[in-house]
Amino acid sequence: MEKPAQRPDIGDYLKLVSCCAVMLQTILAFALTEHPSETHQFDIGIIYNLIKFTAPAFIFAILFTTSRLTMTPQITYGTYLKQQWHATFAPTILWTGVYLIVTPELQQVRHFHDLRTFLWQFINGNAAPHLWYNTMMMQFVILMPAFWFLAHWIHHRRGRARMVIGITTVIYLSWLVFYDQQVFHGPHMHSWYLLDRVFISFLIYGVLGMLAWEFRLSANRIFRVWWPMICLLFLGSFYWTNQALFNFGYPVRLTNAPYYKPSMMIYDLTVITLIAAFGIFQIDNQPKIAKVVHNLANYAYKAFLGNAFWIYLLWMGPGRSLTTRHLWIGIGLIYIGTWLLSFGSAFGLHVIWQQIRHRTKEAAASPTHLHGIH
Repeated sequence: MEKPAQRPDIGDYLKLVSCCAVMLQTILAFALTEHPSETHQFDIGIIYNLIKFTAPAFIFAILFTTSRLTMTPQITYGTYLKQQWHATFAPTILWTGVYLIVTPELQQVRHFHDLRTFLWQFINGNAAPHLWYNTMMMQFVILMPAFWFLAHWIHHRRGRARMVIGITTVIYLSWLVFYDQQVFHGPHMHSWYLLDRVFISFLIYGVLGMLAWEFRLSANRIFRVWWPMICLLFLGSFYWTNQALFNFGYPVRLTNAPYYKPSMMIYDLTVITLIAAFGIFQIDNQPKIAKVVHNLANYAYKAFLGNAFWIYLLWMGPGRSLTTRHLWIGIGLIYIGTWLLSFGSAFGLHVIWQQIRHRTKEAAASPTHLHGIH
């Protein structure tokens, strides 16, 4: 029988698609710095909104897959954190250090100037354009016992699940209203900007990811049967998000397309549902492709961490001038190069890390002989 950790699930599809999409988000942001024409800005805005699902999909996938792998009495919080140290914490420390030391110009908001501000940049997600995602994701990793408790309390009881969904929805919509009025173009736009990476800003996706595993038979039925209706909802919410972005006029600013809008919440949930439906179809009918997706998804998180580094190197090389002359050719080539370098480095670092761990274990297991002086 195949080990649970080696079995493909919809979380693999969500993580892989999200990783691939977030690379393009960063490249589009770089392209806008070259002040393309309004026609190109319009196209970039449309594509950016189309792939504006990455953080919610990642959170949904993390909670779904982690619930599947850790919802057993044998897993303690200590064991879980030890697993996460190798899977998330160590790669995060490595790549954050690379961004701050090797490419400090990628820092967001402000730069460090002493040890205290260096450490603050290290943990607040400002070390690179995409690391705010990571700061938010790490909170869900640390808070996983709360989701275990919630899952055990629900324990397949539909009434309790509906109650949790209802309460979470009320809390989340209230948070969106608060964020819209106080932070997004509000009085605390600059002083409270770090709220965009507090876990509550993505709470609904984590809860639904956990429930999708807890009620997997019902959830899979919804994914399989209701996807045509979800497509209509997808189109309507996509139009809504684009209307909200372009109401701000030109030049297009991607910061005017935040996750914290009801339109974006609906859009993200429809995209998650459609990716999950596609994943279920492939797992059921094309197991070989599903296995490939699963293997790539194992490196998606590490590829995500490194992607901005490789984009920056490609951009500072030939990418910037090529994109200025031929926008879509430049974006396409940078994207291909970024994908190959991100996943290639993720695989390479994984091999190196495994070798280090293997040699460390061998050294610890080998007997030590003390030789006296004769």
